[in-house]
Amino acid sequence: MHAMQYEITLPADYDMDIIRRRVETKGHLLDDFPGLAAKAYLMRVRGVDGSPVNQYAPFYLWNSPAGMNAFLWGPGFQGIVEDFGRPVVQHWTCVAYEEGSADTAAARTAVRQRTPIEAGTDLPKLAAEAVEFTAQLALEQGVLYAASAIDPRTWELLTFSVWAHDTPKAPGDRYQVLHLSRPERPVLH
Repeated sequence: MHAMQYEITLPADYDMDIIRRRVETKGHLLDDFPGLAAKAYLMRVRGVDGSPVNQYAPFYLWNSPAGMNAFLWGPGFQGIVEDFGRPVVQHWTCVAYEEGSADTAAARTAVRQRTPIEAGTDLPKLAAEAVEFTAQLALEQGVLYAASAIDPRTWELLTFSVWAHDTPKAPGDRYQVLHLSRPERPVLH
């Protein structure tokens, strides 16, 4: 499984309703995309929940590289490129995924935490701790799902969770979930 995200930072005076309308009209297009476990359509608004920026930042969990590649080289991502320019696509290898008990129809908030992995870190121990942390996070009330992943290029640990309420019990950057596509999420657990 692979995690992927791109961030489109927008001007401070950008009308974020444009992003809301974009997701309302196009979000359903990936609801049955092959190879996609889940796509959380995420948005941050400057000054809300501590966000310093206006940002559209979808987060993906892919069951297969083929699905990820079909998206990146296909019309979906090309639409992003045409409307906003080509963003850097961040990519992590997943080490853990856990389902929570919350109803997926209620996705409201997501939290992403990025932690640098210092040189000399015991990587097998770190991965085992990430698995345990993800399992514990998924037990929190209101969690739909949680995942942990590592970028071995930059040596960064990522923890990502989706919540059914606006007060998640997880540290990190908070996002509003505008839509959740989850065509192959049941395959993950």
